[in-house]
Amino acid sequence: MKRRRRKPGFTLVELMVVLAILVLLVAMVGPRLLGTQKKADVKATIQQIANLEACLNHYAIELRTFPSTEEGLKSLLERPSESSEMGTGGGGGSAWAGPYIDADALPLDPWGNPYQYEFPPTKGKRTDFPNIWSTGPDGEDNTEDDITNWTGDSTDEEGTMVEDVIEEPM
Repeated sequence: MKRRRRKPGFTLVELMVVLAILVLLVAMVGPRLLGTQKKADVKATIQQIANLEACLNHYAIELRTFPSTEEGLKSLLERPSESSEMGTGGGGGSAWAGPYIDADALPLDPWGNPYQYEFPPTKGKRTDFPNIWSTGPDGEDNTEDDITNWTGDSTDEEGTMVEDVIEEPM
């Protein structure tokens, strides 16, 4: 009597059971991982805004003012033109001792968008410090997911503020 030898391997049923278990694990763990990434992106944005604030403080110490909205954050990398420095009371070309950022280009937020800058500020309660914000995951300005460096008043539409995330971890 000849016996047939079975070839080693997995049956279709065994493969389907393993696949079902993997799908179940991904369904349980996947949303947690995605939520963690979102939190990490928000925290990275907040840290980058804080870094930009520190660079702007250093700039303001040397030039006695913050860059105007038109000069923007690029003045942390490139010397502002003589005419714009004279117009802001910056003290002329000799006062700029930049670059104030250790990079070849301005940083982008985790979603690939440039940070927004405004001075003098029009949002929030502080009038002596620039507004810096990220447009958030949707890339659109003035939406709920914007991440800002200002605390607001009742007239502002605001997103996540630096203070909110630091005090209440997501």
